Amino acid sequence: MIELRSDTFTVANHKMREVMAQAKVGDDVYGEDPTVNELQAQVAKLFGKERSLFVPTGTMGNLLAVLSVCDRGDEIITEYNMHMFKYEVANISAIASVQINPISGVDGKIPLDYLKSAIREENIHFPQTKMIALENTHNMAGGKVLEKSYIDAVGKLAKDKGLHLHIDGARIFNAQVSLGIEMDSLVENADSIMVCLSKGLGAPVGSMLVGKNDFIEKALKYRKMLGGGMRQWGHCAAAGLYALENGPKNLKKDHEHCEMIGKALAEKDWVESVDSSTNICRFTVSETISDKLVEYMEKNLIKIQRTGSFFRIVTHLNVSKKDVEKVLDAINQFKPGN
Repeated sequence: MIELRSDTFTVANHKMREVMAQAKVGDDVYGEDPTVNELQAQVAKLFGKERSLFVPTGTMGNLLAVLSVCDRGDEIITEYNMHMFKYEVANISAIASVQINPISGVDGKIPLDYLKSAIREENIHFPQTKMIALENTHNMAGGKVLEKSYIDAVGKLAKDKGLHLHIDGARIFNAQVSLGIEMDSLVENADSIMVCLSKGLGAPVGSMLVGKNDFIEKALKYRKMLGGGMRQWGHCAAAGLYALENGPKNLKKDHEHCEMIGKALAEKDWVESVDSSTNICRFTVSETISDKLVEYMEKNLIKIQRTGSFFRIVTHLNVSKKDVEKVLDAINQFKPGN
């Protein structure tokens, strides 16, 4: 089966499993796991920030960022289709008691004038705006990249207004590879970044939260409160170190594979729209053929993600060139009328 529903389906290879098995471990809640400490130091340096924290999931990492910046009754601004607003079970409101102000953007970017007007002035009737959150790459925008110039502009606005700029960087390595710049340069004007190790980079679990010392110190305590003290999880950190060293070099290939699939879909008259960038291809077909397409693909041992008439294909390190050729052949052979 060719798995294209998400890059979360990546599987650790033999070498990564060997590294995990051989990892030196200690109790991380006591700060004594040497492999976790090494991972956190490497990530902080890579992103040009003071400190980083290893967390079980990206969803927890984003929530920790909000908890570490905002008080109950505060507000954060996100793009309307951002993961933090759409797909994190309302944890920001339910657990942090913080309101989200979602604004529709273009390709995952909120126009700066819209963003500026959304920042609350001090008023007894209003929550206080504390954070702006961006997503890079932007999942629901078809893997679109937020360029450094845009992040810098939002970062300047946030600084001028005394706000915290957080980036949900679940796929930020895809953005970095696409832009061809150093990671610390890309995020130099962000205050915090959540980084996922278990998507395109290929680790089986784990994300990182990156920022200043005092921010991470708060996040560390909230991580414990949420049950994220993971004890001897240097084995997982070892997978993260391996993923950081070996994962980014595969992403350009993933992008090329996604581009090939996106172009093939764009040529088909049964495809209504295609939005493809980096390693994510989103497309729509009519409701009348949606079921047929899913059934056809599964018969050809290909799994794609469907939500109504919307479909998503995500390429990753476990999708080979041969797999892509099979997918292209299936796309070319599909006959909606049959």
